[in-house]
Amino acid sequence: MDSPRQSKKANLNRETKRSQHQSSTPPQKDAYARLLSQHRSSKFSLYLEQYAKDLSFQREENGPSMLLKAQSDRLNIPQRKRDQVPNDFSDSSDFSPSSLKSKGEESSLSLYMEKLNSRSAHQDGERRQGVTDRQRRGQRRDTTTSQDGDIESGEELSSLIPIDSNKHQKQQQKKNKDSNRDVASKETSLFVGRPQSPKKAGTSGQEQEKAKKFKKKNPPKHPEEEKPREGTGVDTPVSRPKSPHGKDKKTQQARASATNSPADKSKNKGGRGSKKQVFESYMTSEEVSHGLKRGELIQGQLRINPKKYHEAFIPSPDDTRDIFLDGIVARNRALNGDIVVVQVLPQEQWKVVRSDTECEGASESETQREHVAQTMQKKTDLPQCSDQDEPISKFQKSTLTDTGGHLEDPSTPRSNGEILQKTAKVVYIVEKKHSRAATGFLKFLPEKPFAMFSPMDHRVPRINVPLVDCPEDFSSRPGDYTNTLFICRITNWAADSNFAEGRLAKTLGQAGEIEPETEGILTEYDVDFSEFSDEVLDCLPKNLPWTIPPEEMSKRRDLRKECIFTIDPATARDLDDALSCKQLPDGNFEVGVHIADVSYFVEEGNALDAIASQRATSVYLVQKVIPMLPRLLCEELCSLNPLTDRLTFSVIWKITPEGKILSEWFGRSVIRSCVKLSYDHAQSMIEDPEKMFSAEELPPVDPVHPIDEIHQAVLNLHSIAKNLRAQRFSGGALRLDQLKLSFTLDKETMMPQGCYIYQYRDSNKLVEEFMLLANIATAHHIHRKFPELALLRRHPPPKAKMVDELQELCDQLGIKIDLSSAGTLHKSLNTALGDDKYSSARKEVLTHMCSRPMQMALYFCTGVLKNEQLFKHYALNVPLYTHFTSPIRRYADIIVHRLLASSLKCGPPLGLSTKEVEKQASHCNDKKTMSKRVQELSSELFFGVFVKECGPLDSEAMVMGVLDQSFDVLVLRYGVQKRIYCKSITGVDTFHHRKVGKKSELTLLWTPEDLEEPPTEQVISVFTLVEVQLKADNAPMKYSAVLKRPDSNES
Repeated sequence: MDSPRQSKKANLNRETKRSQHQSSTPPQKDAYARLLSQHRSSKFSLYLEQYAKDLSFQREENGPSMLLKAQSDRLNIPQRKRDQVPNDFSDSSDFSPSSLKSKGEESSLSLYMEKLNSRSAHQDGERRQGVTDRQRRGQRRDTTTSQDGDIESGEELSSLIPIDSNKHQKQQQKKNKDSNRDVASKETSLFVGRPQSPKKAGTSGQEQEKAKKFKKKNPPKHPEEEKPREGTGVDTPVSRPKSPHGKDKKTQQARASATNSPADKSKNKGGRGSKKQVFESYMTSEEVSHGLKRGELIQGQLRINPKKYHEAFIPSPDDTRDIFLDGIVARNRALNGDIVVVQVLPQEQWKVVRSDTECEGASESETQREHVAQTMQKKTDLPQCSDQDEPISKFQKSTLTDTGGHLEDPSTPRSNGEILQKTAKVVYIVEKKHSRAATGFLKFLPEKPFAMFSPMDHRVPRINVPLVDCPEDFSSRPGDYTNTLFICRITNWAADSNFAEGRLAKTLGQAGEIEPETEGILTEYDVDFSEFSDEVLDCLPKNLPWTIPPEEMSKRRDLRKECIFTIDPATARDLDDALSCKQLPDGNFEVGVHIADVSYFVEEGNALDAIASQRATSVYLVQKVIPMLPRLLCEELCSLNPLTDRLTFSVIWKITPEGKILSEWFGRSVIRSCVKLSYDHAQSMIEDPEKMFSAEELPPVDPVHPIDEIHQAVLNLHSIAKNLRAQRFSGGALRLDQLKLSFTLDKETMMPQGCYIYQYRDSNKLVEEFMLLANIATAHHIHRKFPELALLRRHPPPKAKMVDELQELCDQLGIKIDLSSAGTLHKSLNTALGDDKYSSARKEVLTHMCSRPMQMALYFCTGVLKNEQLFKHYALNVPLYTHFTSPIRRYADIIVHRLLASSLKCGPPLGLSTKEVEKQASHCNDKKTMSKRVQELSSELFFGVFVKECGPLDSEAMVMGVLDQSFDVLVLRYGVQKRIYCKSITGVDTFHHRKVGKKSELTLLWTPEDLEEPPTEQVISVFTLVEVQLKADNAPMKYSAVLKRPDSNES
C-alpha cells in the first residue's frame, strides 16, 4: 500500500492530468447511481446525492464547483469555504482535499471521489484550492501577541492572493506535506497531540513566507501561531452572489510588496497593474432607505470579537440570535462600534452553531455590559480542528438534514443540537462611531513611498502611512523605532485595497511604559483629554474665591445647619453626593440625599455645556481622572467639600425605620458638609456602634456637630439601608457583583506597588441604597411632568434563548438555579453553591456565567419609546429609573437636573426636543461604554506592569469555561480572567475534549516526571480548581497564566 506521502504525489499527478481535460467533462450521474446501489449507508447515500446536486448546481451557475468534502469516518462534516466561487460558504475551518490527504487519509470514499474526479473538471478547479491548516496559520508567532489570546498587539490579518497556476499549487502542497503531518491526527482518534514547534514546522524562511501568503480562507486560529507581521489586511471573504465582483474572490497583490517574494509575484497572474476589487461598493442612501423600509436590509451596531477579529456580529431586529458577519470582506471597511446596514445572505450560507451562546460572539470586554460579561465561545468536538476553539460551518441545503429536503426553520435546533445563525454583509455605513485612530508600530518597506502601520488592536486594518509623516531618520534607521508606539488615524480605505490609508498623529514613546500606553488607549477610544479651551474657561465664575450670591441663596432651602456629610473613596476629589439623617419626635426619620447642583454652573447652550455634552462622562484611569468638566468645577465649586457652603439639588423623605416612605420633597438647596468621611471611616462606625471616636481618628469635623451625632446618623442610615435593601431583593431585584482589582501606587512614580481585590462592604451598600432611592424617585417625578421628554435608563431582560441554555448547563452541573426572573436568580446565586471555603469562588464563576445573557442598560428618551413596558430596569426590577446622583461626572445627570428644575419652576424649560434628547442619550450610551472599556484597559495595563515587576505570581484559579482546545480561569487571588491553551501547557503530552449536552470537559495527560510511572490525568471542567502562575510575556505589558502540574495525590 502506498505511504501517505506517495499517495499524495499520486493524487497531485492525477490532478494535473485531470486539469488538461477540464473543458470536455460530461455529467457523471450514472456513476452516482452505481455508487448508491453499492453503498446502503444512509450517510453515504446522503453525501453522494448532495454531491450530485452540487455538480448540477455548479453547471447551472457556470462557475467552479462547490463540492462537499468529507472524511469516511465523519461524513457529517459540513460544507467548507472555497475561494474562487461565486456562492462561497466561508468558514473558519477548512477540510480541503489537500489537507485531508496530508493526514494520510486514503478512505474508500476518497478513492471513489478520485475516480469520479478524474472525469470531473469542476472538481479539479476546486481541488487546486486546497490549503492546509498550517499554511493558513503561518509559522511565526507575532512578537507582540500575548499567549492568553487577548490579542491587543500587532496582529496579522491574513491575506488572499490569486492562485492561477497548477504548478504553484503542486509546489505548495509538496512543501507543506511534512508540517501537515505534524499537525494532523487521525480522525478516528479523540486525542490531540502536541503540535510541532513553529521552528521545526517550516523548512525555510521563503517557504514560511509562501505559507503565510496562502492563509486564504481561515483567519489564524491560535494566538501562539498566528499573525506574522508581514501580511496584508484581508482575511476571510464572504459570498457576494449579487456582486459584479463575485466571481473574483482573489484579492489583488498586496500594496506592501515587501510582503511578496519575487517568486510569489511570478506565480500570481493578476498582480501588477491590475487592481482587483476587494470590497463591494456601498449602496446609495436611496437604495438603503428603500431596503430598510421593505425589510430587505437591517441596521445595527457592529461588534467585532476582540479575540477572533474575523468574527463580527450585529443585533438581530427580532431580538433573537445576533447576525454573524464572517471576515473583513463581509464587514466592508466598517470598524467596531460603527452603525451599519447589512444585507442577510441566502439561507444556505448561514452559519451552523452548537448553541445559542455561540451565536453572540465576544463583546468588547469581559465587563462591557452593565452587570455583564463577554459571551463564552462554545465548542464542537471535532478533534481535527486542531488549532481553534470554535469550529463553524456553513451549510448547503440538506447537508445534515433529511435527504433532499430544505433547511428547517432556523429558529428550531436540529436533532444534533445545532442551530442556524443568519449571516450578512455590510452594504452601507450609517455612522462611523469608531474613532478611526489606533495605537501601533511602524514597519519600514524598502523602495516604497510609505511605511506599514500595524495597529495593536487587530480589529483595525493595517495602514499605509506616507514616509513624510514618519520621523526624519525612520528610513535610514528603522530599527530605532521597533519598540516605539505611534498613533495613526485612518483617512481613507479604498474598495480596491486590502489596506487603509492614514496619517501619523503622534509619536507616543516606548511601548511598555505606562504614560505612552495610556495616551494610546485614550486616543483609540476617542477620549478627549485635551486642556479645556479659553472659550470654555470663560464660562466659569471669574471672581475667586467664589461665594454664593445672596439672590441665589434666597431662592433655595437653607440646609447649612443640618448634619450633612459625604461618604466617598479616600482619594475622591469630585464629591457629588452627601447624606443626612435626622430622627423625628415621632420615631421616624428625615433622610436627605443632596446632589451637587452642576446645572447652576453649566448653562444650557454655552461652550462649557457643549464640551460637557461631547465628553459625556469623566473617565477614571488607575492613576488619574479625565474630567468631564474643568477642575475648578469638579474639585472645587461643585464638589461638596467639607466646611464650605455649596449649591445642591436635594431629595428629602420622611421615612419609617423599616424603610417605608411617608413623604417626599424635591428642591434646590444650600448645604454645608460637616465632614468628608471615607468608606473606611463609615465602615468603622458601622462595625463598632458603641465606640466613642476621637477627633484624631477622623478627618476635620465641623465643631457645630459632635462626632457622636455623625456616628449616630451613620448607624441610622445603615439600619434603614439594610431594610430598603432587603425589600428590594425580596421584591425581585438582582445584583451580579464581579471582582474588581485595585492598586496601591508609588506617590512619586505612580507605578503599581501592590494590588488587591476591592471589598464591597456595608458602607458601600449604605450609600448605594440611598442613591438608588433618589434615582428612582427622580425618574418617576420627571416622567410624570415630562412624559415625552424625560431622559431615563432602561435595562432590557436577558436573551431568552441564552437563559434557557444556561439553565440546561446548570441542570447538568447539578446546580439548583432558577433563571425565570431577576429575583429568583439573585436568590439562587446566594444559596446554590455550598458553604465551604471555595463557595465564594464558585459564586464568582456562576455570576460570570449568568452575566453572559444579560444586555446593556441604556439611556433613552421616553417620547421615542412608546411602549412603557420597555422602560423597565430588569436588574433593579423597577418600572422607571434614571441617573440623577452624579452630575459632576455624567452629562445625562445634568439633563435630568434641568428637567427636574423646570418641573419645580426653579429653572428654565429644557431647550431640547424629544429627538435631541434621544440623540444625546445615544451619545451618552456610547461614551459610557467607551469609558468602561478604557477603565478596564487601564487596569489591565497596570496589572501587566505589576506582574512584570513583582512576578511570577502564584494563585489558585477556578475554571470558568471549557472550549475544545483551551479553557478560561478566574485567578482567585487577583480576580483576573485568563485563557489557557492546552497546546502551550508545558508537560502536557496529549489532551482530548468531550461534550455531553451543554457540559464541556477536557482531559489533560501530563507526561510523568518519573518515566516508569503512568501519565497523570487531569480533568478540566467548570468549577475545577487548578494552580496557576502568572508570568510576564516578552511583549510589553502582556502576561500569561501558566497551568501548574497537579499533585499526584490530586489527580
